[in-house]
Amino acid sequence: MIIHIAIKLAHVYRIADHPGEHKQHSGSTPFVGGVGVFAALCVTLIMLINFYPEYMQKWLVLGFCSIVIFVTGFIDDMVRLSYKLRFIIQAVVAFIIVLVGGIVLSDLGGLFFGLPLQLGLFAIPFTVFGIIGGINIINMIDGVDGLSGSLSLTSFLLLGVVAYVAGDFANLFLIAALIGGIAGFLNYNLRRSSRACAQVFLGDNGSMLIGLVFAWLLVDISQGPNPAMRPVVAIWLLAIPLMDAISVMHRRIRMGSSPFKPDRNHLHHILLRAGYRNEEVVFAIVSLHLLFGITGLAGLYLGVPDFIMLLGFFLVYAGYFYLTLRPWHFIPPLCFLHTRLHLTPVASYGKFVGRFTVMGAENLAMIISKEIRARVDFWVQIFKQPSDDDSSKKQYSLALNIRLPDDHNILNDRTKRYVTLLQQRLEKKYDMQIRQLAARVGDKGLRESNDDDFGSLYPTDRRAAHRRCPGRRAAHHRSMGSQVLVFEVTWLNEKKVDHYVYN
Repeated sequence: MIIHIAIKLAHVYRIADHPGEHKQHSGSTPFVGGVGVFAALCVTLIMLINFYPEYMQKWLVLGFCSIVIFVTGFIDDMVRLSYKLRFIIQAVVAFIIVLVGGIVLSDLGGLFFGLPLQLGLFAIPFTVFGIIGGINIINMIDGVDGLSGSLSLTSFLLLGVVAYVAGDFANLFLIAALIGGIAGFLNYNLRRSSRACAQVFLGDNGSMLIGLVFAWLLVDISQGPNPAMRPVVAIWLLAIPLMDAISVMHRRIRMGSSPFKPDRNHLHHILLRAGYRNEEVVFAIVSLHLLFGITGLAGLYLGVPDFIMLLGFFLVYAGYFYLTLRPWHFIPPLCFLHTRLHLTPVASYGKFVGRFTVMGAENLAMIISKEIRARVDFWVQIFKQPSDDDSSKKQYSLALNIRLPDDHNILNDRTKRYVTLLQQRLEKKYDMQIRQLAARVGDKGLRESNDDDFGSLYPTDRRAAHRRCPGRRAAHHRSMGSQVLVFEVTWLNEKKVDHYVYN
């Protein structure tokens, strides 16, 4: 309910995430998903103060720091704060947590062949560094609809098991409330058959807040005279976000770039380029994350030595890093697996926006042909839509394919201007929309290039980032080395046709 109200207010006051730079969504989407998580956290802290007054100082510190991080993230979503200012604020919050809240990571367990590793004087700076990393870890993997929330929900569920087994009901109560807040957010963020894109984004306000609470809980639960878990288990409970964040910075530094520069070699980008749909990407990554988390819990309760668990994590990370460093080695086998699992590509699903009659589809094709004429090499594909139970009429959707010259695989300014002008002309004259779904090079699947290229040779619509070029036969007679841009064709005014939303 809180997120629903926040979405309405966000539309009224234009508080939304707009497309641009490395963002792939086509429209403005409210970034108020963190409001529900923040509200759940605040209510829970008030209850914890009443139920566990002996820890009042801890709850007050967590509440204060959560407010600071949430507000900072909200302002960053709206006006884009510099990373230096964000880092300073996060560092101050981390010091408050350590010095006032008493949340300090002083014991790393038996990482060196069973020998206890006490940090001593390094405990405070190490904890501050860990908290800052935790605050940003969820934000770095927030790349496709439903991913960051689903990963967070999975980690909190695993952490809830640890707290329950240890009898730590104060932290269990806090974890349960956050699970509820994230589940409410996912109700508006996950894609489903009746919704093609997220209604709300988590935003920096939500991702930074969740990261802060993760850092707090992982340190609190793993320290003290009777810790609920060993510190090494924490890296398994946050395996995918942690490996993704470290590998991203490792890769960028290795390539001589800034570790804060966005790129598209995250695991979810690799799966998207291999032709997997958004839902399939989220399911695959969350399943892998759950497997790593269960591995960590198994090591905890079976008494596996800490250094063995750490060594195992390093081996897993090495494979993860190599995958993101050389993604082209893995995309062909991922495509093969996609086929073997019978995960049919979009062209076979026939789920494009728009349900047109035969006459309507012909009219749209004629309009497009009239506007493009012979300026570029193009073809229009018409796909039959699956019939509804209550409709016997045949309905169709359209896809516009534009082929670039063979020596023109990277989009230049001229092509960008032409596509932009075509979109504007169709919208102005006919109230028609064409939205780029994918870029395809011959029969090799989706490609990406520099961020400055139009669409980066990658889907410009976040909602359809998983889509591959439809119409294998139509594209086959074109040059196998040429790049093909695929556009979805529909009306801006949904009342003109029976609007159908693809998955």
